[in-house]
Amino acid sequence: EVQLVESGGGLVRAGESLRLSCLVSGFTGDAIAWFRQVPGKEREGVACTSRHDGNTHYRDFVKGRFTISADYAKNTVYLQMTNLAPEDTAVYYCAADAYCSWSHYDNWGQGTQVTVSS
Repeated sequence: EVQLVESGGGLVRAGESLRLSCLVSGFTGDAIAWFRQVPGKEREGVACTSRHDGNTHYRDFVKGRFTISADYAKNTVYLQMTNLAPEDTAVYYCAADAYCSWSHYDNWGQGTQVTVSS
């Protein structure tokens, strides 16, 4: 059984940083991604990392501010978020599947709330 457990969310001020963690178990596929969702809006992809080649992918609205990384020895994928803005406020989810994309994921964590005050 695949389990994804996010942690690290919280309340920060605009311009500050936060690091999210996703502890992964039971997963043998290639891609771990971060998504986010604001109430009333569609869930949107943020970043993805591929295990087999180490490639990373980002949505344009986080490029240069967010970094996804993985420590496979610790079964953990991170999302380092810098220069946060109020519009980054959302529930952030970790997702896992066969390959990186911005859709199709079958495995999801429970989410962690990130709130950025102005």
